[in-house]
Amino acid sequence: MSILVFGQTGQVASELQRQAPVIALGRAQADLNNPADCAAAIRIHAPSAVINAAAYTAVDKAEEEQALAHQINAAAPGTMARTCADLGIPFLHVSTDYVFAGTGTKPWQPDDPTAPLGAYGASKRAGEEAVIAAGGTHAILRTSWVFSAHGANFVKTMLRLSETRDALNVVADQIGGPTPAADIAATLLHMAQAMIDGQGGGLYHYAGAPDTSWACFARETFAQAGRKITVSDIPTADYPTPAARPLNSRMDCAKLETDFNIPRPDWAAGLHSVLKDLGHD
Repeated sequence: MSILVFGQTGQVASELQRQAPVIALGRAQADLNNPADCAAAIRIHAPSAVINAAAYTAVDKAEEEQALAHQINAAAPGTMARTCADLGIPFLHVSTDYVFAGTGTKPWQPDDPTAPLGAYGASKRAGEEAVIAAGGTHAILRTSWVFSAHGANFVKTMLRLSETRDALNVVADQIGGPTPAADIAATLLHMAQAMIDGQGGGLYHYAGAPDTSWACFARETFAQAGRKITVSDIPTADYPTPAARPLNSRMDCAKLETDFNIPRPDWAAGLHSVLKDLGHD
């Protein structure tokens, strides 16, 4: 079995390489801004399955670079999925809670209507639609609030800010499931093997448990890292950003557990592992 991964330095791609002998392609080997590169790479490597762990993830910047975000998050995955369909191999694609409007308080079901609030979410929804339209064996894994010891993420930002401050204001009215990149990688590898062995795919949600707020996530980060930082809750309205954020990022992950026997991960346990990797154990 060989698995080809698009992405090399991102959070999930880094964890995939730590956990399995995958073939990981960075921008130099396959530029997602040129989808033909992606199709060529798949045909050259002829893998048993393909995982797309690469994406344009700059949520605010996407408002100014909508064409680029669409090319990377929609056109490229669509081309990958069509190529995999032609070759008869499974294609797994990572998506996001940002495809939803973020209203209400109920966890989003995989088949709930999507209504992204900004350009990033719209580009990711278009990517999902392109993957589904390709008609091959595929799995789309929507996840949220990804964190790890790699790249840029909330945990690393909080630790950096705590080096020079003893109090922080953190948004408390956005609710979701922080998700360790290591668990996302393990899930994708498990799903890929099952799909290579003949299991079907579909649209799935995967997020850490229990659901929490950014403020509570920050408090747990500081508690585990042994840092005495006062966290004050603020509403989203007090922290304006160019792109709107969903208030409700809760996701129902039951379908993934039913089909692949993969339960939601404990994000606090994942946080402990990340902090250990970063030297804060």
